[in-house]
Amino acid sequence: MSDSLRDQLLKAGLVSKRVDKPRKPDTHKPVKHAQSGAAHPQKKKSESDFDLARAYAIRAQAEKAERVQAEREAQRQAQERRERKRRLHELLSGTALSIPDDAEHVRHFEHMGKIRRIHVDAEQLAGLNKGDLGVVVQGGRFVLVTRETALKAGGISPDAIALLVDPNAAPEAADDGVPDDLMW
Repeated sequence: MSDSLRDQLLKAGLVSKRVDKPRKPDTHKPVKHAQSGAAHPQKKKSESDFDLARAYAIRAQAEKAERVQAEREAQRQAQERRERKRRLHELLSGTALSIPDDAEHVRHFEHMGKIRRIHVDAEQLAGLNKGDLGVVVQGGRFVLVTRETALKAGGISPDAIALLVDPNAAPEAADDGVPDDLMW
């Protein structure tokens, strides 16, 4: 027979069991009809209610399983991000090049849709432009490293490379359409 809504919710696991005060049994009894056909539609209705309740319970379980799967996937991705961040920190901890305090040259580059800059000295600027040096992002800061270190960092996380000039690129590919002798 069909269960009450509360029993159905308990079976589906959507509510917890609560102790109520005992109730007096109903003294009102349903009136029986003389026709036997009147009881039959009522039975069909209860079976369809049961099927509907079962469908809702199945749907609720499926949605719960989807939420759990999405949560597991988010946790897995977060773990991978933490692992990449740890490996990148280990790689860059001893290989970052120091930038002198009196660095007077500024190298501008595009990263994540914005124009960024790094202050370097004359030798480092030449190395950046030739492709011997690169810039890697670590914890929101730009770190100057050698080309090999930048390539290793790119292997750990492709988003880590902020600037690495390809020394074998054709001059037309590096042309931005602005004349070299233009003064701002």
